[in-house]
This record gives sequence, C-alpha cells and structure tokens, in this order.
Amino acid sequence: MKRQEPAVGPAKVSVFELALFLISVFSFPLLHLLGGWLFSFAEITPQIGLIYLPAFIRLFNVLVIGPVKGTLATLAGGMLLIPLSGGQGSFTEILGVVCSAGGPLVAVFVFHLLRGRPAQIGSFSDVAIVALMYCAANALLYHLMWFLFDPSQLSSPLNLFWMALGDFNGALLGAYALKWAAGRLRAGQLAK
Repeated sequence: MKRQEPAVGPAKVSVFELALFLISVFSFPLLHLLGGWLFSFAEITPQIGLIYLPAFIRLFNVLVIGPVKGTLATLAGGMLLIPLSGGQGSFTEILGVVCSAGGPLVAVFVFHLLRGRPAQIGSFSDVAIVALMYCAANALLYHLMWFLFDPSQLSSPLNLFWMALGDFNGALLGAYALKWAAGRLRAGQLAK
C-alpha cells in the first residue's frame, strides 16, 4: 500500500513574494526618513506629522502581502528603522514598532469581523474603509502605549487626531503614487 503525503506542508514562497516582502521591509525605513525630511514643515511633534509616508506601506503590506506576512514586513522594517533613526532599541521604541505593525492588522481584522468577509483590494470602498479604520487604530494603539509607558509623549489630546490625519494623508499620497506609477508602467508596456 502506497503511503499518502500529508496535505499540509511547508509553505512555498515565490521569488516575487520574497522580493515584494523585502522591498516592503526596506521601503518602510526609507519612506520614514525621506518623509521626515520632505515634510518636516508638517511636524506636530517628533512622533506625529501631518503627512506620514510609511502609513501607505503599512496598509499595502497587510492588504497585498497578507495579514501575517505583511505584519512581519512592517515589524522588520520598523526594527530596521530604530538604529537608522538614531534609536537605542528601548522598550517604548520596540512597542512603537509593534503598534506600527498592529494598526493595519487590527483594521483588517475588525473589517472582516464587521463585514463577515475580508476586504477586497479591488474595491475602492473596502480599501477606503480599511484605511480609515487603520488610521484610527494606529493612533489609538500609539496613544494607549504612550499613556501606559511614556506619558511624556502625550502633549495634547488633539495629537490623536493629528496622528490619524497624518497616517491618512501618507496612505493617500502613497496610493496616488502607486496608481501613477502603475499607469506609467502600463502606458510603457502598451507603447512596446
């Protein structure tokens, strides 16, 4: 009698998936540093700006790469950012990375819970709802963490709103940049 192999085995990762994961990991600190430089005029506090470019990558990661792999990409990018931005790897810096990765994951989970299905990346309304939920979840997670572990970061109750708005603006800017790049790529392919 021939032995059957189990249906569940190690997950195979394509070269494309690996490349996308690595691009996402390295894009996070790059966009953080670039955005901090480009949009320093829109900074509310050292941790809150009105335009936060990595917000797009966080959302992209969970929606395109998937909730688990996307969250891991954001965690890895956030951990890479700590030394690149002069951090020391303190407890609150590491918790900040967890909050950063947790916001989009919470949004995707709550969307699924409320709608009874996962968000469809091809649906503008699904992505818009998840984006708004993500911005609120991220700001709430950060402010809860600061309240519990670093109250010195809580300078104004309005900062919760400003952080959510900055994430939304960054996510929107990134989405438009991706749409523009995809349009250019498509136009270039059609011209061939």
